Amino acid sequence: MFLNLGTRSRSQTSREPLTIHVAIVCAGYNASRDVVTLVKSVLFHRRNPLHFHFITDSIAQQILSSLFHTWMVPAVKVDFYDADELKSEVSWIPNKHYSGIYGLMKLVLTKTLPSDLQRVIVLDTDITFATDIAELWAVFHKFKGQQVLGLVENQSDWYLGNLWKNHRPWPALGRGFNTGVILLLLDRLRKLRWEQMWRLTAERELMSMLSTSLADQDIFNAVIKQNPFLVHQLPCFWNVQLSDHTRSEKCYKDVSDLKVIHWNSPKKLRVKNKHVEFFRNLYLTFLEYDGNLLRRELFGCPSEADHNSENLQKTLSELDEDDPCYEFRRERFTVHRTHLYFLHYEYEPSSDNTDVTLVAQLSMDRLQMLEAICKHWEGPISLALYLSDAEAQQFLRYAQGSEVLMSRGNVGYHIVYKEGQFYPVNLLRNVAMRHVNTPYMFLSDIDFLPMYGLYEYLRKSVVQLDMANAKKALVVPAFETLRYRLSYPKSKAELLSQLDMGTLFTFRYHVWTKGHAPTNFAKWRTATTPYRVQWEADFEPYVMVRRDSPEYDRRFVGFGWNKVAHIMELDAQEYEFVVLPNAYMIHMPHAPSFDITKFRSNKQYRVCLKTLKEEFQQNMSRRYGFAALKYMTAENNS
Repeated sequence: MFLNLGTRSRSQTSREPLTIHVAIVCAGYNASRDVVTLVKSVLFHRRNPLHFHFITDSIAQQILSSLFHTWMVPAVKVDFYDADELKSEVSWIPNKHYSGIYGLMKLVLTKTLPSDLQRVIVLDTDITFATDIAELWAVFHKFKGQQVLGLVENQSDWYLGNLWKNHRPWPALGRGFNTGVILLLLDRLRKLRWEQMWRLTAERELMSMLSTSLADQDIFNAVIKQNPFLVHQLPCFWNVQLSDHTRSEKCYKDVSDLKVIHWNSPKKLRVKNKHVEFFRNLYLTFLEYDGNLLRRELFGCPSEADHNSENLQKTLSELDEDDPCYEFRRERFTVHRTHLYFLHYEYEPSSDNTDVTLVAQLSMDRLQMLEAICKHWEGPISLALYLSDAEAQQFLRYAQGSEVLMSRGNVGYHIVYKEGQFYPVNLLRNVAMRHVNTPYMFLSDIDFLPMYGLYEYLRKSVVQLDMANAKKALVVPAFETLRYRLSYPKSKAELLSQLDMGTLFTFRYHVWTKGHAPTNFAKWRTATTPYRVQWEADFEPYVMVRRDSPEYDRRFVGFGWNKVAHIMELDAQEYEFVVLPNAYMIHMPHAPSFDITKFRSNKQYRVCLKTLKEEFQQNMSRRYGFAALKYMTAENNS
């Protein structure tokens, strides 16, 4: 039923700080992205341990469990409850609201949440906190008599039934209540047989209403209309509703009175309100706020031991801070907050088991390559993007404004948030590789445009070269142009002609021939069938491999040896390198990356890279024994 990212203890001793419980229904890619802004606003102001209870579909669970696991925020526990198991409880209720079936799931929280959980704050994903959530938790003490629901009055005229001709809303007490923020006294609701209460009400009203318009809110209001004693009305600053035509401005004399903002209009930030600029800026502050800064310990409130974080601290404490390569070594163990599937993703691999995903990584300065790659490669793509929180929002705006990117559902965008001074290139590659859902992957780089038709050609090669039953790495020969405007060759013949004219070169021909020399370009020119080549020192081709092939070594960051080490590992595991005769990719020109500039100008960077190379080779010898000796000798001869 739930995935536990921390022990679930609800018994609080007097010495322990009070844990505040928050329940959120969250389904799909967009809601998983939106809810992060809510979580940041809560974390920013909080001074208590928090326990989040997420009712999610499988998509949101995958995204949020990975996000919290890599965020490593102290004094935060997260449990997940499978929304698909709850669908049958509410699927009988017709609902016209854009939230769909998930918009009804707050009704079943008494049944879903642990039976020993007594109270919980329930929030919509489009909420922003402007104060400490403990203030809202304290309102539970004001409940009197049979009050079990804390709600703010609805600030629109919806339930008054006069918005348009024949407008017939569900029954409500006066203006009704908004369910974007709810205080639930779970133990008392269970005693009142809440489950039966809301079901009977819904069944009765649906005879004449036929469907809900505002999902759970209509049913909550119908129950309250019959049982007004259940509700404790919260001051309206606990849910300032920013849809059009609301009375939200009457909620506060001054914007500093605000405590919770609710963007409950499909228009979201474009809503009409005279203080909308203030609200928008508050929201954007958290949207772009560096989530790493929220990893702070709570003062006077030691968090429960978390094994992941303890092991990490132990590993880091064993590193020598006086080692001139300390920063390099530390980066290998840095846990980067990771948000998988930042945009909608929809792709089922083809049933013939030949499907292949292009894998690459990038930072903000290579964003302009995405559209071109999408035009050249129609198959699935898995990308890891190294961005700050603010850059992630710029990327989102860029992608949403691009017809090319928006027309593609088969590109997985995985955000790895920036931390530290290096570009963790191999971590990024590994993140992109782990989220490939096809049997094969083409390990590329963002600066390369694959030839038109490479996707289909690689799929045919899978069958032709019996990839399913052999350890092979299929090499796609790499070329480069120094021209920003290249007439991309439509065929091998056209490419050879551009090569002869000096418009194209074999990749790194001028600066690092060893990287691709074993591909044997002279042979490739006339080859019509795939041919095998042997590994040589510093070989770093771009290859297609099975999904189960080894990951990249994280010790290599920034520029230098990041791919060489991986190809060496493939060779040590006895992969055959087979060059494809009719495949090619072309590197497009760009300004040098920050890391290559650092490599060229910083002697210490080069010294540390050499040290890491030597340590990697010693590791290879230990793991692969006698077979790995050739890597030591090859390196010494090179």
